[in-house]
Amino acid sequence: MQGITILGSTGTIGVNTLDVIRRHRSQYRVIALTAFSQIERLADQCEEFKPSCVVVVEADAAQRFADLAKKRGIEVEIKQGAEALEEVSRHPDVDIVMAAIVGAAGLNASLAAARAGKRILLANKESLVMSGKLFMDEVKQNGAELLPIDSEHNAIFQCLPVDYTQGLEAVGINKILLTGSGGPLRELPLDKFDDVTPAQAVAHPNWNMGKKISVDSATMMNKGLEIIEACWLFDTNLDKIEVVLHPQSIIHSMVEYADGSILAQLGQPDMRTPIAHALAWPKRIASGVESLDMFSLAKLEFERPDTQRYPCLVLAKQAMAEGGTATTILNAANEVAVDQFLNEQITFTQIADTVDYALKQCTNRAATAIEVIVEADAEARAVALEYIHSLKPKAGVIH
Repeated sequence: MQGITILGSTGTIGVNTLDVIRRHRSQYRVIALTAFSQIERLADQCEEFKPSCVVVVEADAAQRFADLAKKRGIEVEIKQGAEALEEVSRHPDVDIVMAAIVGAAGLNASLAAARAGKRILLANKESLVMSGKLFMDEVKQNGAELLPIDSEHNAIFQCLPVDYTQGLEAVGINKILLTGSGGPLRELPLDKFDDVTPAQAVAHPNWNMGKKISVDSATMMNKGLEIIEACWLFDTNLDKIEVVLHPQSIIHSMVEYADGSILAQLGQPDMRTPIAHALAWPKRIASGVESLDMFSLAKLEFERPDTQRYPCLVLAKQAMAEGGTATTILNAANEVAVDQFLNEQITFTQIADTVDYALKQCTNRAATAIEVIVEADAEARAVALEYIHSLKPKAGVIH
């Protein structure tokens, strides 16, 4: 049996990972689960999967979980704090780490797994956005295995030849076609964007995701972050990656070869497919996802993304082109802006404005060490908040 730690077990990816494991109990043993605040769900998971250890990051939530565990008779070691996330990521009984903590909070734990030579199922794209070279160097130097969980990157991985690490051109690849649905606002008139509510922005038409990721889909910052992630995962550059809007979310990404062939990975918009693929790779296991009925597909549409509608996509490309800590600044400012939008402190269009401001104001340095990255992250968050507090209130926005 393979031991697994799930970083962020109560989120969408974590829940789906446990659903796949539920179907293959003889192959996988849950060693550790981690959560931020969904204590009841974590307790339910502990009762079913009986991990050796749980990590709850915040002290108050950890105490609430301890009280609940005692009340429900759950026997499990309880750890608290960010350092405990790193501990369970490098635990000797753990073979696989599902890195599913959203945002910068998951970086150090993912790095700990890389340094311990684990198989890392990377759903936390921010690890590569913030510290791409450092992270990939740790993976290579410590013999870790890095498998992408984002549906798009997993699809690309499935369409690549096994020897793609020689370089994309060396194996006859012209470019990567990274698909995206365009989010819930794809057809909304641009003059309505200032009035977009958090409820509208998180109402994704195809995928069931957390609020932050759903807003990133609406701005297409998620696709910008995925471009950056793809550059590091597949050792390529911006001119080899093209974003294609595909509203149906049936084709999850494509790879174009030098002979004119395009290979695509199709499937239901269900995260259990890439999770099952990465868990068992290079074998295949059942995921619980329904087969795709090709005869029920009315049409498959493809469009070029409108940069006026999706300025965050442009900002992400600019940050990757600049290099250094620019992508760290981009990610940090976006996390702050999305949080402020969800709390109705800024308008939807001010998300991109905030990121743009941070990229212009913050110092871009060579990302030579994790300490530099952490400093850049903190500076960008402070600058983003300062900018947001300077904004004049707009109708319907609370300041």
